[in-house]
Amino acid sequence: MRMWVSIAVAAVAISLAPPARAQDPLLEETVNFTGAILHYSLGVPGLVIGAVRNGQTAVAGFGRISDDLNRAPDGNTLMRVGSITKVFTGAVLASLAADGTVQLTDRLDKHLDWNVSVPARDGRHIRLIDLVTHTSGLPREIERSPSPPEDPMRTLTKEEFIANLKQDRLLFTPGTGALYSNFAFDLLAATLSSAAGLPYEDLLRERVLRPARLTATSFSLTEAQRSNLMQGHDFDGTPLPVVPTSPMAVGSGGLYSSTNDILRWLAWHLDRTDGPDAEVRLLDHAAYVSRDGLRPVSGLDESGHMDALGLGWIIMQPEGSRPLILQKAGGLQGVFAYTAFSPTQGIGVFVAINRFNFSAAMTMAKEVNDLIGELAPR
Repeated sequence: MRMWVSIAVAAVAISLAPPARAQDPLLEETVNFTGAILHYSLGVPGLVIGAVRNGQTAVAGFGRISDDLNRAPDGNTLMRVGSITKVFTGAVLASLAADGTVQLTDRLDKHLDWNVSVPARDGRHIRLIDLVTHTSGLPREIERSPSPPEDPMRTLTKEEFIANLKQDRLLFTPGTGALYSNFAFDLLAATLSSAAGLPYEDLLRERVLRPARLTATSFSLTEAQRSNLMQGHDFDGTPLPVVPTSPMAVGSGGLYSSTNDILRWLAWHLDRTDGPDAEVRLLDHAAYVSRDGLRPVSGLDESGHMDALGLGWIIMQPEGSRPLILQKAGGLQGVFAYTAFSPTQGIGVFVAINRFNFSAAMTMAKEVNDLIGELAPR
């Protein structure tokens, strides 16, 4: 048993779980069992977990969707997925690289149309591949004026980004180290938008969401969608408000999605047959930067040891019975989410909880990584 919770407690928890629907009995059983143990042991208000294997899915929800709605989240429940947005941005880059609109090694200043000098160091310039692999040398966040609590992204503006670029805030020479950077991914989204000649939201929809048939993934919610939104909670359990997404946060962390949509997206990634998106998947699943030789390495190991970096994906090499895993975690407005998949073994998993708790987030990531190892052993 992967966790310290006793078999007796786990059995009680499982008896409270709603049945998942899948043609794969083992997948259904495993998803329900893992979700029940996680919800009981983490003590969060709500949890939803889903998995896909061989094109079949199972979803299980536990607890309550919000303080006002005493029902468990399900596959259609919406939530903020935070920095999982980054791997969608990486997929946009893969799509544009596949058709020659950009090259991964293009310099940032080749496509960014902001009329600002992009900092460089030791003769090395920031490239698109540096932005998407957290190796640009840019800090985690931009320096900006405080925003009001009800609109924490208000001062996340283009003008503030330009001011930060003018300050030359590089922390190391591009390509020599790795530091987790929201700054870099928001710049990348703006750059890809310029290169393609489309607003970034339209570009994402055209290049990623439509090909994968995602219908519930977006940067904003309708009033009808808000009634099925998983309410986030702060570290002390205080409910957090729904806040607008800044147009400058669309590369790093602004997306809403649902478990069913993420599972459809994982199924798209796991489709290894030839087809119109085969080149995009090939580019998107590759490891571009090995950990070896990077100095420094920071902010990339919270959900499992980073062995290499892909197009937004954190890559974990096979270890023991666990296969190769591409993974990404996210946290925003009181929701922690995590998704991971094994492209070689055909299994993908998504899980989300609706309360900020770093220990809980690390635990659920480990459980998902172990679950993939159980369902797809080497």
